[in-house]
Amino acid sequence: QVQLVESGGGLVQPGGSLRLSCAASGRTFSIYTMGWYRQAPGKQRELVARITKVDSTNYADSVKGRFTISRDNAKNTVYLQMNSLKPEDTALYYCNADDLTMEYWGKGTLVTVSS
Repeated sequence: QVQLVESGGGLVQPGGSLRLSCAASGRTFSIYTMGWYRQAPGKQRELVARITKVDSTNYADSVKGRFTISRDNAKNTVYLQMNSLKPEDTALYYCNADDLTMEYWGKGTLVTVSS
């Protein structure tokens, strides 16, 4: 089993920045991909960004050029640097990990972009 704990959410003004962190514990040696998903009120959960163990990344079109995902394998932690935030980025952000056989989810951290 893998446990994921997110941190770093909060209230930020449009144009501002936040950095989310997700720390993994448990069978971390088995993790291949880690990523961030988000779910806004009344909408489906969607992929934001993900990164593999060999640092291959992909991003949702809506965040390309504004968000950067990174990973510290030694610390079993994945980060999401979010710049130029927009009100439409407001959502509950979930950390995700998979070991190619199972998926794991954190409980989420709330990001609110508002003036």
